[in-house]
Amino acid sequence: MSVEGSEKQERLIFASIIFPSKSSETNALLLAESIRTFAGALAQAPIWFFVPEKETHLASAVRDRLLTLNVTLIPFEIEPEVAHFPFTSMAVAAALAESKTGGQANLLAWLSPNTVVLQQPKDFLLQHDKSLGYRPVHHALIGSRYDAPLDAFWTLVYRYCNVPDDRVFPMTTHMDNVTLRPYFNAGCHNTRPEEHLLQNWRDTFLTVYREPPLQELYQHDERYKVFIHQAILSGVILSTLTTDEIQELPPTYNYPLHLHAEDVTDHRPSRLEEVVTFRHEAFYQDPQWRTKMPAGEPLKRWIAERLRP
Repeated sequence: MSVEGSEKQERLIFASIIFPSKSSETNALLLAESIRTFAGALAQAPIWFFVPEKETHLASAVRDRLLTLNVTLIPFEIEPEVAHFPFTSMAVAAALAESKTGGQANLLAWLSPNTVVLQQPKDFLLQHDKSLGYRPVHHALIGSRYDAPLDAFWTLVYRYCNVPDDRVFPMTTHMDNVTLRPYFNAGCHNTRPEEHLLQNWRDTFLTVYREPPLQELYQHDERYKVFIHQAILSGVILSTLTTDEIQELPPTYNYPLHLHAEDVTDHRPSRLEEVVTFRHEAFYQDPQWRTKMPAGEPLKRWIAERLRP
C-alpha cells in the first residue's frame, strides 16, 4: 500500500508544546514550517501546539505566523507548582492532545518542540497491529543496564508502574550503543489514542513524582529528577503494551544534531538531509552555526530565512 493510501486510512495529528519564550517560539516555528515544507503526504496534517497559560503570552508575530501555517494553538491550565517540576507540562500537554483526538485521527505524533522534520515521516503511519512507534534514548545516563540488577530508582519505577517481568527486553541506545532495559525517548513517539497511553503516563507521573523515596534519590543525583518523566513513560509503556504492539522507528528519526560530533555509530549521517527528523539544542544561538551544521547550503539557507526576525 502506498503512503498516500495508508494516510487515508491512518489519519495523523502532529502535536507539541510551546512556551512564551524566544527560544521556544523559534523552535516551534521551525517545527511547524518544516512539517509544512518537508513532510510530503503528511505536510498538511493537523498541527496542534499546546500553550501553558501564564501571565506572559506568545509574541503576536509568532502567533500570527503559526496561524498562517494552520497550526491550532490550544491553551491549557497547569498549577504553577506542578509546572515548576521538569517536564510535567509536557506530560500534561501530551495527555491532553491524546484526549482531544477523539475521532479526528487514528494516530498522534508527539514531537518535542526542538524537532525539525526534513522528510516525509512515513513510519509514523504505524502498521495496523502496532500501537506505539518509538525511539530509544540517546545516551544511557540513568538507564538500567540490561545485564545488571535493577537499581533503587528503576525498582521504584517498575513498582509504581506495575511492569510485568516478561515485557522487559533489551534496547540499544541511539548514540552510545549501550544495551538497557527499555528506556523510551519522551520527545518523539507516535501512538494510537484509544490506548490512553499518554493519559496513563500523565496520571502516573503526577501521582508518584513527589513520593518520598524518589525525592531522596533526586537529592542523591539530580538527573533522576530531570528524567523521572521519561522513566515513568517507559514504565507505563511496558505495563500498557506488549512487545508485539510496539515498533522501533529507524535511527533517522529523532537524530540528535547536538551530538553529531560524538556519534561513532554506523548510522551516523554525513549530512542532515539523510535524516527524517532531528532534535537540536538551539543551534541557531551559535553565530557560527552555518559553518558547523553538517548540511548542504540549500537546507542551511532555508533555515536561515526562517530565523530572521
